[in-house]
Amino acid sequence: MDDEDIEKAVLAYLRKKGLKLTELSLQEEQNRLSTDASHSRSQNVADSYFDGYSRLRSWAYNSLDSYKHELLRVLYPVFIHCFMDLVAQGYMQEARTFFHTFREDHELMHLRDLQKLEGILSPSHLEEMELARFSRQNKVKIRLCEYSYGLLLQFIHKTKSFDMLGVINQHINFEVTPGQPTSISDDSEAVSLIGASQDLAREINQKELHWGLLEDSVEERMEKTLSDLDKTEVEGNKEGDPEENNKVKKTDGNKQGTSVSNKKKKDKAVGATGKSTRSETSMVSVAPRVKSELTLPQLPPEVELSILEDLRNRAQLNSLALPSVSFYTFLHTHNGLNCSAISHDGSLVAGGFSDSSVKVWDMAKIGQPGRASNSQGENGSMQGMHSLASDETKRPYSLLQGHSGPVYSVSFSPFADFLLSSSSDNTIRLWSTRLNANLVCYKGHNFPVWDAQFSPVGHYFATASHDRTARVWSMERIQPLRVMAGHLSDVDCVQWHPNCNYIVTGSSDKTVRLWDVQSGECARLFIGHRSMVLSLAISPDGRFMASGDEDGTIIMWDLSTGRSVSPIMGHNSCVWTLAFSCEGTLLASGSADCMVKLWDVTSSMKALKTDESKSGPTSRLRLLKALPTKSTPVYNLRFSRRNLLFAAGALSAGS
Repeated sequence: MDDEDIEKAVLAYLRKKGLKLTELSLQEEQNRLSTDASHSRSQNVADSYFDGYSRLRSWAYNSLDSYKHELLRVLYPVFIHCFMDLVAQGYMQEARTFFHTFREDHELMHLRDLQKLEGILSPSHLEEMELARFSRQNKVKIRLCEYSYGLLLQFIHKTKSFDMLGVINQHINFEVTPGQPTSISDDSEAVSLIGASQDLAREINQKELHWGLLEDSVEERMEKTLSDLDKTEVEGNKEGDPEENNKVKKTDGNKQGTSVSNKKKKDKAVGATGKSTRSETSMVSVAPRVKSELTLPQLPPEVELSILEDLRNRAQLNSLALPSVSFYTFLHTHNGLNCSAISHDGSLVAGGFSDSSVKVWDMAKIGQPGRASNSQGENGSMQGMHSLASDETKRPYSLLQGHSGPVYSVSFSPFADFLLSSSSDNTIRLWSTRLNANLVCYKGHNFPVWDAQFSPVGHYFATASHDRTARVWSMERIQPLRVMAGHLSDVDCVQWHPNCNYIVTGSSDKTVRLWDVQSGECARLFIGHRSMVLSLAISPDGRFMASGDEDGTIIMWDLSTGRSVSPIMGHNSCVWTLAFSCEGTLLASGSADCMVKLWDVTSSMKALKTDESKSGPTSRLRLLKALPTKSTPVYNLRFSRRNLLFAAGALSAGS
């Protein structure tokens, strides 16, 4: 007979004899002892986690500098899982004490996640919160060198930290590498999630992907036309050469004639250099051609002529020939500017504001006296950094009103005849820049729409929303054509593939997805970011994609394989915008750290082609130039068809 049976027998005897006071006293004593035992057990469990993590933390921070940065990688996953284990076992008060004691160690790298985890108040929240559920269902892969891994095992067995051993075995997989410790700069790629998400990514990324450009595209036809014109000019120059030589002979001894001849030879040499640069650096010309899955609009002849003119005058960019930059600064916005957009030629600049308004500036009218009905108010004047004027508060702009909440994105159509805007009022509006009027209000999302982007050919556009979906629309229909669902949190940004058959989305769930527009299915899943993805750009040849996140990290991806090519810590704050040059040789990034940076893409691509067999990142993007804006966070970047880089941002308050 055990103790519980004896207690029941004693209580039954006292009840039978009518000794009620004695029975109540015995029950109270039993309850007190049970409570004390439960509290003691709770305290023992909490102390075990607290002491185990505290010893592990102290040991890691006091390790040799050569191995410290590797061993510190273990602390964050152990910390959050110790906290969630305490919550799961019902020790809420102990879990809160543990969380707040060690939280400060991880705020620099994981502040947003910590803010979410702080909201866990009961065991049921572990299932309801996406981040907690995702973390408990997936293991973390951490890369350590052999010696660091040996030191960790030796410490655990020596201190008999069995609770820490259980957490590590259940939630962490180690990738042990021979040789010396990895560089501290590799920390962002040395820790990654595995498990259900990685299995899903592996399965999705095996799908066939047609990443090439559209066959018989406008630019391809224009390139052929331009090539034919170049050949004609070369033949004409050859025929004209004998006459030029005769003229030079006749003016023998004439310095002016000699200088003219030398100038012509120099011009021909420059032209030849430009052509060879184009053939060597352009990734677009060698990209495969694919058929469009969408019905594409026909371009008017005058638009094709405009494109041809731009191609003829396009600057060839590379690591030695960097682009000119035109920067537009919004003044006196009083933190009211949420987003901006620049037209393809920089002639129009739009801003979306917190007061639900959209404003469009015509660069041709800046400096001219504005009409009374169009005069500029204090809340949104704008300057080109190179053309300040004394009458900047009188610059004209067009005020577009219709939204009933803050405007979070604006996007010009390829030829700037239309403008899209999206808002917290769950709608997207289409505006005519010629009429300065709202044409359509699109409704379909259930929550705020964070981003809206026109396709490269116009007519179609894509949106990203807080409702965790992306949607594809056409201008003539008020309902979406496709709904892309699969992200676990907000879809924060969206971008079109150059061939219009795919869109890519970046999310607060720290992943990027590529979607097939025709089927609506996910064709690629990219895992590697450690914070929410805020910006995307796809190379002109359609093979590579760049993504920027809240921590300042930029990752280049190979769409054909789904793997990371060049992860870098690009900025010190959020990367809000990315843009490839027209040939894809350069990548520009803009950030909240008030910097525009230019990166050399060509060297990374060459390294990739020389070693396709490697599974890890092959190289890092090389920084070519950093352009500080003093105190203007960079909201938007765009290369014109002539390879001029346009940028826009709002001057920080108090500057």
